[in-house]
Amino acid sequence: MRSAPYALLALLLAVSIPMEAAQRGGPPARIVTFEARPGSIEPGESAVLVWHTENPSGGITIQPEVGPAAARGTATVTPAATTTYRLSIGDALSETVTVAVAGTTPVTADSVAPAPAVERDPRLPNGELDLSGVYNFAGLPRGTEPPPLAAGGEQFRIVRGPNDVRGRTTLNTDCVPLGVPQSYITPYPFQMVHRPGMLVMIFEYPNAIRMIPTDARPLPVEPDPKWMGSSVGHWEGDTLLVESIGFNDKTEVHGFLHTESLRVVERFTRLDNGSLEYEVTVEDPNVWAAPWVIPARTFRLRPELDWVEEFVCESNVDYERYFGN
Repeated sequence: MRSAPYALLALLLAVSIPMEAAQRGGPPARIVTFEARPGSIEPGESAVLVWHTENPSGGITIQPEVGPAAARGTATVTPAATTTYRLSIGDALSETVTVAVAGTTPVTADSVAPAPAVERDPRLPNGELDLSGVYNFAGLPRGTEPPPLAAGGEQFRIVRGPNDVRGRTTLNTDCVPLGVPQSYITPYPFQMVHRPGMLVMIFEYPNAIRMIPTDARPLPVEPDPKWMGSSVGHWEGDTLLVESIGFNDKTEVHGFLHTESLRVVERFTRLDNGSLEYEVTVEDPNVWAAPWVIPARTFRLRPELDWVEEFVCESNVDYERYFGN
């Protein structure tokens, strides 16, 4: 379980920076611990691998046996011989730990073929491409720039000061939903649960949920304004196109406030490796003089995660004390 204030402070630090800074890399990855408990066993016994990493933007694998792994966790292994396990973050960072099995010849991660990936049925019973899974967030693509502002649109631009942690310009540090597409840049994963005719999206922060029918029904007429809007989807080949309206005016879109005229069009395309290519266009004629077409980015599939974590958000914390005066 993740809880505020510290997890929420991390969110504030991660997404309250200027757009150009958001496009740069985050803090470096590191392996805090990687150990085996116990380190020596008898044949037929098991050991537990325990690991803790930070900022693993390149993805984590543990070989042999384990495969993709979460940022921190445990895995029970029963090696037939003394085995050296390697935890890798991307291609540049790794550590090893050995489980000694009495009376056996040692093997290493490089000498044991990784377990074959388990293939899932790519389609639902009604023929829809199954988008179920947990996916990583993704910041704005490099070079993302808003379109020209409409007449009077300058009033919607958000200008933050160095200690601006209160009010409507705080990227919702008061624990309310972030809206669309802002929710995708928070440093927490999100989950898709896909059933025939319905896609449910669960955002770990701040436990926000979207319900998206995928049966090509029309958009509702004059829906009540909501934090996450009202959405409908239809398929264009193997790309799911989602249209959303009916937003309230309490969220932001990448540095701008908006009105209840906000309209969002999203395209989700599953790649061969299971990740999602995401394209989005936002429109609000009160803010921008033209639709804002944001370049495509990729939400990496997190096969090591079965679901997103619980996030308990507190809204009664004075964050100014973390920044000083």
